[in-house]
Amino acid sequence: MEKHEKPPEEPGKLRQFLVALVVNQLALSYGIVMGWQSPSAPQLQNSTLSIVSEPMTDDEVSWLTGTLCLSGTIMTVLLSIVPDIFSRKRIGYVLTVPALIAWLLIAFATEHLHIYMSRILSGIAGAGTFFLVPNYISEIAGDSIRGMLASILVFSVNFGILLAYILGGVMSFRTFPLPVIALLIVFLVLFIFMPESPVYLVRRNRMNEAIRSLKWLKAGNSLVAERTLSHIQVQVKESASVKSAKFSDLFRDKATIKGLIIVLGLYIAQQFCGIFAMLSNTETIFKMAGSSLSPNASAIIVAVIMLVGSCLAMFLVERAGRRPLLLLSCAGMCVCHSVMGAFCYFQALQYDMSDYSWIPVVALSAFMIVYSLGMGNGPVVIMAEIFTRDVTSLASTVSLSASWGSAFVVTKSFTDLITLLGTHGCFFFLATSCACSFVFCFVLLPETKGRMREDIVDELNGVRCSKNNNNAKHVIGTDSVHAAYV
Repeated sequence: MEKHEKPPEEPGKLRQFLVALVVNQLALSYGIVMGWQSPSAPQLQNSTLSIVSEPMTDDEVSWLTGTLCLSGTIMTVLLSIVPDIFSRKRIGYVLTVPALIAWLLIAFATEHLHIYMSRILSGIAGAGTFFLVPNYISEIAGDSIRGMLASILVFSVNFGILLAYILGGVMSFRTFPLPVIALLIVFLVLFIFMPESPVYLVRRNRMNEAIRSLKWLKAGNSLVAERTLSHIQVQVKESASVKSAKFSDLFRDKATIKGLIIVLGLYIAQQFCGIFAMLSNTETIFKMAGSSLSPNASAIIVAVIMLVGSCLAMFLVERAGRRPLLLLSCAGMCVCHSVMGAFCYFQALQYDMSDYSWIPVVALSAFMIVYSLGMGNGPVVIMAEIFTRDVTSLASTVSLSASWGSAFVVTKSFTDLITLLGTHGCFFFLATSCACSFVFCFVLLPETKGRMREDIVDELNGVRCSKNNNNAKHVIGTDSVHAAYV
């Protein structure tokens, strides 16, 4: 029996992990932005606190997330138009400016306009973060740990949401921004010492700087650094010879059209499962449901469980496969929404539900776990694998724009749905959306785990091909997606 030599250990993993942690401070701060509304909205609507000139109505509160999503959509489109020729480090520095101004506006807000301007700037910084972090990590990380480092993005966002719930419970509205501002300043200081992307430096023909960057990332191993530099030079040369994809290229053949339908469907389903609405209104939901725990304590429990779910997803996505996890996720979210809907329905009928007030916490916690297992990062993984390399970046922009737009529709209409359908009707509507998503994935979604990109494209084109998991290798590279979570 032939023995295979174990490949040599890749040098510099610890340094690459450190770089990923530093740049993901931006993702952490955006997670705090996402979680901020849940503890802050009740304060903004409280007439006795006098945080701003007058209390916000439910419709005005819905615009807090609405403006965040709209500005994120516009920024995503702009990033697709502007050529990708800028220094990764400079982009990181620039992104801290709107983020810092946004939190200063919160700290000194006296009018509703100040809050809305803060959310607009946060949406701009968030969209820029989802562009910078995956690209920067894919360009500095080795093949053996690139997937793991990329998944830190989702973990950082979820951890930021948890921090927002905790800070909202122990700090006042005015002091809440202070630790986030401190976090952004720490990021600025630490990022100065991080290396520039070697891919960017090669594109700019700055070879001496590129080799210095690679030597640092490879823990001083000159041989590995020079070999990596040669590989990057080949990739950059090949990408330069390929024409930029046009919008019409998304409809050039059956595989690309079907892939676009699948990815758009997944991103829209991701938002219509209710995740953004749930995160923005966690405390309000528990208050309406009459949970025995305080709304803030319930929200913290949910955020902790969501963090655990994202950790599980990191380990299961390459073991259980994409399709089974997405199907499990859709089915599980449908059940959770149905349970929440039934609880609120009996509550609306004046039944005494005090003995069952633990149900909303359990149902929403289970929702966060099953969301994180599949729908949380499933769309981003599928998109990185289902398109040919020349259209992946364009498809990413279109899909992320659809995701931001869908998030705007869901969050802006969430309070209106509650008014129109009742709390129970709103949850049953979300359960129906999850059921439709399950059918969509079952009918259209192929399994992409461990398969070569060419085989997946052939299958979408209707060409039968053998699935050899032993010979296929999945690599997330610079054509990976710009974001995994909104």
